[in-house]
Amino acid sequence: MKTKAVRLYGVNDLRLEEFELPPIKDDEILAKVVSDSVCMSSHKLAMQGDAHKRVRAKLSENPVMIGHEFCGTLVEVGKKWQSQFKVGQKFAIQPALNKDGTLWAPGYSYAHIGGDATYIIIPAEVMELGCLLEYKADNYFMGSLSEPVSCVVGAFHAQYHTTAGSYEHRMGIVEGGSLALLAGVGPMGLTAIDYAIHNPRKPGFMVVTDIDDARLKRAESLLPPSEAAKHGVKLVYLNTRDIANPVEALKELNGGKLFDDVFVFAPVKPVVELGDALCGKDGCLNFFAGPTDPTFSAMYNFYNVHYEAHHVVGTSGGNTDDIKESLDMMAEGKLNPVAMVTHVGGLDQVADTVINLDKIPGGKKLIYTHKKLPLTALTDFEEKGKTAPLFAELAKLVKKNNMLWSKEAEDYLLEHAPDL
Repeated sequence: MKTKAVRLYGVNDLRLEEFELPPIKDDEILAKVVSDSVCMSSHKLAMQGDAHKRVRAKLSENPVMIGHEFCGTLVEVGKKWQSQFKVGQKFAIQPALNKDGTLWAPGYSYAHIGGDATYIIIPAEVMELGCLLEYKADNYFMGSLSEPVSCVVGAFHAQYHTTAGSYEHRMGIVEGGSLALLAGVGPMGLTAIDYAIHNPRKPGFMVVTDIDDARLKRAESLLPPSEAAKHGVKLVYLNTRDIANPVEALKELNGGKLFDDVFVFAPVKPVVELGDALCGKDGCLNFFAGPTDPTFSAMYNFYNVHYEAHHVVGTSGGNTDDIKESLDMMAEGKLNPVAMVTHVGGLDQVADTVINLDKIPGGKKLIYTHKKLPLTALTDFEEKGKTAPLFAELAKLVKKNNMLWSKEAEDYLLEHAPDL
């Protein structure tokens, strides 16, 4: 079986290549990838090359397939797994294998499995560790989004709180408490708002900040305070750009009190320090945004660590239970992370997209791996459609869906976009 895949050979050395996959072994599975969403973690991998913690062998001699947010169908199932998995079955992947305590993961560490490919070989450890997951929805893009959604789910589960005089940690946000999401209207922030409103353990009050009015207005239109109120959550969006004392402004919104839980969605020193200042007694600060700078740091008030029981957590991805929860909530219609997607493109666009991801505005860049298609923002479909009939029709479909990607748009793209 030939595959086309984007492989990493070194720092920013990404190559789209066609090559032969070996025959699968009895404990492996051959799969077709349909969609992959590009993650900032892939950008960091390309920037660091061999220095990245998930790379396990010299890349120039052992190039790896990149991409770890992918969905597709099973093509050939090795004998060992034929009672558990079937040809034609849709799948999603939990890339955080945690095999033998290592950081090895599809999209970072393997020659024959990664999301930015047409066909892949799923190695035995993925199945042995329970990380190959059946995907039951009628589209592919939601399967690609299940991994980033699980990162948010895992972050909420990682929060913890204590009781004076006890050393037992109570996991999760404070139920009915106060939650601040700082720089919280990017793709992951939108998912956090959605999850905070619709999961069983909800805050009573949630404030979401940013410094961009357009982003805040889009977030408010997609996840309005009226929807939060239906689920018992008071939701406020606030632009802090021109507020002289944001701590006091946010306290005032919270009835004069500091916050139980604070999430920081941007690796920006002042935002981290604002998060620290917003934590109340036993407050938990979640540093969600992974920096590209390995020396990134910010001031943290250790007086409050000692006397006010402040604490900080950080997660890098979710576990398998988190991704199962994500898939279940999406299947039940309780979570709709489609607002993450702002661009679509083909496999031919992956190398440039990964290398320049930090410079491309918007949210998730969704790649259809069997297609040749310029990376295009959903908001640019109409303009591009003036000369390209494919984009003219896609523009109509996303406009019909409140400028969001959809199964209907995906189906049309898969049928009509040119093959790679």
